[in-house]
Amino acid sequence: MPKKKSSAEVIVEAPAVALEKVVEGAKHIVKDISTKRPIKKAEDFWHMLGPGLTTGASDDDPAGIATYSQTGSQYGNQLLWLAGFTFPLMAVVQEMCARIGLVTGKGLASNIRQHYSRRLLFICTALLFAANTFNLGADLGAMAKATQLLWPHASFPLLLLGFTITCLLLQIFSTYARYAKYLKYLTFFLFSYIFSTLLIEGLDWQAIFTSAVLPSITFSKDQIILVSAILGTTISPYLFFWQTSQEVEEEILSGKKTIAQRKGATSEEIRHMRIDVWTGMFFSNLIMFFIIVAAAGTLFPNGIKNITTAAEAAEALRPFAGEASYLFFALGIIGTGLLAVPVLAGSATYAVAESFQWKTGLFYKLKQAYAFYGVLIIAMVIGFLLNFIGIDPIKALIYSAVANGLVAPLILFLIVQMSCNKKIMGAWKSNLPTALLGWMITGIMALVGAATIVALVFQSP
Repeated sequence: MPKKKSSAEVIVEAPAVALEKVVEGAKHIVKDISTKRPIKKAEDFWHMLGPGLTTGASDDDPAGIATYSQTGSQYGNQLLWLAGFTFPLMAVVQEMCARIGLVTGKGLASNIRQHYSRRLLFICTALLFAANTFNLGADLGAMAKATQLLWPHASFPLLLLGFTITCLLLQIFSTYARYAKYLKYLTFFLFSYIFSTLLIEGLDWQAIFTSAVLPSITFSKDQIILVSAILGTTISPYLFFWQTSQEVEEEILSGKKTIAQRKGATSEEIRHMRIDVWTGMFFSNLIMFFIIVAAAGTLFPNGIKNITTAAEAAEALRPFAGEASYLFFALGIIGTGLLAVPVLAGSATYAVAESFQWKTGLFYKLKQAYAFYGVLIIAMVIGFLLNFIGIDPIKALIYSAVANGLVAPLILFLIVQMSCNKKIMGAWKSNLPTALLGWMITGIMALVGAATIVALVFQSP
């Protein structure tokens, strides 16, 4: 028989007993909420998102932010319709890439090596590596500059070194499962652009939505160049390689260690992939929409029409949009840079390693894949050094645009061909509407690539 408690003991215990009852009650409430249908659906949806979400979000890198800011500052809302126009084009291409990775169990470069000329693959890989290193160099610089907007006395070289080392350490020493979660949660930084825009007073939302659905273009030289830049930013080769390789990494994470185990895909896997990809691409273009709106609503009416970097865009917004909007915009540059830089370096690394049939994948530890991680380190070091050899970020992006303009149509041609080939894709080959849309996108990007090269090389002063 338990000993009877004294009155003093009962009184002293009362707060602890009450706390225990509160905790137990809270546990039951949390359990009830988590099993409610809407909450469960949202949780399932979040777990379904992965490579498609991070690939789409990485497209809104600091270089892309500068392009979208320039669009809004130079032409107001006139080109806002491009956010909706590029969404299905981008999603169709990325879905093809994801499907190739899921069905073949191999990355894009491995598939090109198997089915096409090795010389062709090496040319594509060299151009991709060049474009990506110039781009990631510009992005690293933009992240350091954005940090200086928040901490003006911070050293640019030290910030640059810190961001470079941080990105490298996360890619090399994190497990793939942890690294994938890190990239996924970094996508929340993109909401800062939505908050930044919504904080701006006096925006004419009726005019904004009208411009979003009614296409308008003047066909001037400068506007054609900018339209080409937007298409080149949203439908970019590094996204093709990253998407395909991440689908393979996810399959390896699920226990499919060999190509034979990974070959083929179930209807459920394809359905999940499509939800992931289309959600990621929608999110990417939604952010493009809000960045253009922010610049169009503040910089354009005040005559500020020459934005060359993302940091310049944030600084220019400050007097017109306020401190909070400026802060969100600057934080967005840092967050998206931390997401985009590893994707740029990683996609180049996948392409090079697969081209030479080296051990490939972030699931390998450092000592298991020295060549793979060696390429990753080299790409990051080159990007870091580009900020100190006299090449300004705009020229770096020009060189990147030229390389992308050369390689994008060629890789798109191969992607569409492979996705339509029943011998490669089996039951999951592209249907006729998807194939026709793929060929149309390839044609558009060929024209865009030619226009970009002509404008940036042959007509530059």
